[in-house]
Amino acid sequence: VTLSDLDPPNAYRISGEGSGGVAGYAKGGALVRLESESADVTVLHYDVDAQIGGKLAQLGARLINSTATKLAGEFFKSFADVVSAKAEAS
Repeated sequence: VTLSDLDPPNAYRISGEGSGGVAGYAKGGALVRLESESADVTVLHYDVDAQIGGKLAQLGARLINSTATKLAGEFFKSFADVVSAKAEAS
Protein backbone atom coordinates (compact mmCIF):
# COMPACT_ATOMS: atom_id res chain seq x y z
CA VAL A 1 0.00 0.00 0.00
CA THR A 2 1.33 3.43 -0.91
CA LEU A 3 0.25 7.01 -0.41
CA SER A 4 0.72 9.43 -3.29
CA ASP A 5 -0.57 12.73 -4.62
CA LEU A 6 -0.12 14.10 -1.12
CA ASP A 7 -1.78 17.46 -0.55
CA PRO A 8 -1.90 17.80 3.26
CA PRO A 9 -4.29 18.44 4.85
CA ASN A 10 -6.63 18.37 1.85
CA ALA A 11 -6.24 15.10 -0.03
CA TYR A 12 -4.16 12.05 -0.91
CA ARG A 13 -4.35 8.83 -2.90
CA ILE A 14 -3.98 5.41 -1.28
CA SER A 15 -3.23 2.50 -3.60
CA GLY A 16 -2.10 -1.09 -3.56
CA GLU A 17 -1.66 -4.06 -5.85
CA GLY A 18 -1.07 -7.77 -5.78
CA SER A 19 -0.45 -10.68 -8.11
CA GLY A 20 -1.87 -14.17 -7.96
CA GLY A 21 0.31 -15.71 -10.65
CA VAL A 22 -1.90 -17.64 -13.07
CA ALA A 23 -5.04 -16.30 -11.37
CA GLY A 24 -4.18 -12.76 -12.46
CA TYR A 25 -3.61 -9.49 -10.67
CA ALA A 26 -5.54 -6.90 -8.74
CA LYS A 27 -4.74 -3.28 -8.10
CA GLY A 28 -6.74 -0.40 -6.88
CA GLY A 29 -6.97 2.53 -4.60
CA ALA A 30 -8.96 5.44 -3.36
CA LEU A 31 -8.72 9.17 -3.78
CA VAL A 32 -9.40 10.65 -0.34
CA ARG A 33 -10.33 14.27 0.16
CA LEU A 34 -10.98 16.10 3.43
CA GLU A 35 -13.33 19.08 3.53
CA SER A 36 -13.74 21.35 6.54
CA GLU A 37 -17.42 21.88 7.16
CA SER A 38 -16.98 23.83 10.40
CA ALA A 39 -14.45 24.24 13.20
CA ASP A 40 -15.55 20.89 14.69
CA VAL A 41 -16.59 18.93 11.59
CA THR A 42 -14.47 17.53 8.75
CA VAL A 43 -16.12 15.58 5.93
CA LEU A 44 -14.14 12.74 4.34
CA HIS A 45 -14.89 12.08 0.65
CA TYR A 46 -13.48 9.07 -1.20
CA ASP A 47 -13.63 7.59 -4.69
CA VAL A 48 -12.59 3.95 -5.03
CA ASP A 49 -11.26 2.25 -8.14
CA ALA A 50 -10.11 -1.31 -8.77
CA GLN A 51 -8.67 -3.10 -11.78
CA ILE A 52 -8.21 -6.81 -12.22
CA GLY A 53 -6.78 -8.97 -15.00
CA GLY A 54 -6.25 -12.58 -15.91
CA LYS A 55 -8.61 -15.32 -14.77
CA LEU A 56 -9.87 -13.07 -11.97
CA ALA A 57 -11.28 -10.69 -14.53
CA GLN A 58 -12.92 -13.47 -16.50
CA LEU A 59 -14.65 -14.86 -13.44
CA GLY A 60 -15.79 -11.91 -11.42
CA ALA A 61 -14.82 -8.37 -12.32
CA ARG A 62 -18.18 -6.96 -11.23
CA LEU A 63 -18.17 -8.92 -7.98
CA ILE A 64 -14.65 -7.77 -7.13
CA ASN A 65 -15.43 -4.14 -7.97
CA SER A 66 -18.59 -4.11 -5.84
CA THR A 67 -16.77 -5.87 -2.99
CA ALA A 68 -13.91 -3.35 -3.12
CA THR A 69 -16.38 -0.49 -2.97
CA LYS A 70 -18.27 -2.10 -0.08
CA LEU A 71 -15.09 -2.77 1.91
CA ALA A 72 -13.85 0.78 1.36
CA GLY A 73 -17.18 2.09 2.65
CA GLU A 74 -16.93 -0.10 5.75
CA PHE A 75 -13.34 1.00 6.35
CA PHE A 76 -14.11 4.71 6.13
CA LYS A 77 -17.24 4.32 8.32
CA SER A 78 -15.16 2.57 10.99
CA PHE A 79 -12.49 5.24 10.62
CA ALA A 80 -15.10 7.97 11.12
CA ASP A 81 -16.49 6.19 14.21
CA VAL A 82 -13.03 5.97 15.79
CA VAL A 83 -12.15 9.57 14.99
CA SER A 84 -15.54 10.82 16.24
CA ALA A 85 -15.20 8.88 19.50
CA LYS A 86 -11.74 10.32 20.12
CA ALA A 87 -12.97 13.84 19.36
CA GLU A 88 -15.88 13.46 21.77
CA ALA A 89 -13.55 12.14 24.50
CA SER A 90 -11.30 15.22 24.21
